[in-house]
Formats: sequence, structure tokens, C-alpha cells
Amino acid sequence: MAGRFDRRPPSQDRGPRINHQIRIRQVRVIDEDNKQLGILETADALALAMQKGFDLVEIAPNQRPPVCRIMDFGKFKYEEKKKEQASRRKQHQVQVKELRVRPATGDHDLEVKVKKAQEFLADGDKVLVCCLFRGRQMAHKEVGEQVIGEVVKRLSDIAKVEAPIRMEGRRMVLLLSKK
Repeated sequence: MAGRFDRRPPSQDRGPRINHQIRIRQVRVIDEDNKQLGILETADALALAMQKGFDLVEIAPNQRPPVCRIMDFGKFKYEEKKKEQASRRKQHQVQVKELRVRPATGDHDLEVKVKKAQEFLADGDKVLVCCLFRGRQMAHKEVGEQVIGEVVKRLSDIAKVEAPIRMEGRRMVLLLSKK
């Protein structure tokens, strides 16, 4: 009696059903050469697949009757895994790089920081220009805005403003992204 409740129902997220997991009476069968064999009894299709040394894999379970293909399932899963790894390798995770300036940042220092920001933008990252204020510098926020404006002006050919200037406590920030 306990054995009946131990089994979990087959979950759909583990991939396609194969061989004896296919419970429907009739299926449309495609052989290993992509030729349609028509609608067959599941037992006959499974016997045909076993005779050829392959698996019967359900590829379109929502069709009536479901479509099954005769293929080497291990090889299929291996190729799918390789495709997924290759697509993951090609992805670039966009990062937000921070460029810190001060109201009193000199012209040459600003030039060096702008070159670094150009490298970040060329790599496809976003740049957060952050102007830090100390003490009485908070009384002259327009100086910080001028410094940030100078950075934006120097990067205007390759960057666009994604988020305008805003104050966050003693920091004035602006977000840039690639054009």
C-alpha cells in the first residue's frame, strides 16, 4: 500500500518523455532521417526504435497525436548542453562602473578618468559618474554639476545620459550608457 504513494508524478520540467514514459496510445513518428512514418501505435513505434538501437523521444507533446522522433537521446542531450554553454559564453553581463570625481578635480585628472570611462563604455558597461562632496562643498553644488557636465561633454560622442543628475546624500550621481 505504501509503494503506491512513494512515486511522484512525472514532472514536465525535466525535459521530453522518452521510451516507456510515453503513455498515450498513438503517436506520429519521425525516424532518424527526418522522414515521417505516420501515426503508429506507441508500442510499435517503441519496438521500431529499439530495433534500430535508438530512443523514442516525444518532441511535441501538445499536438494530437503527439509527435515523437526516433533518435539517440544521450547524443541529443549532449548537443543541447553544448549549445547552452556556447550561448552562455557569448553573453556579456553589463556592469555599472563608477567614476568618482570631486568638485576640485583638476583638468588632467578629469582627462585620465574620462579615458577610463571610454574603455568601460567600449566594453559595453555602464558608467556611474559620482561627485563626492565634503564639508562646506555642499554649499556650492553647482561646482559639482559643472564637473559632471564636463565629463558628459567629453563623452558625448560615445555615451548618452541614461539617468539625469540626482543627489544621494553627499553624492551627486549621473548614469551614462553606450550610444
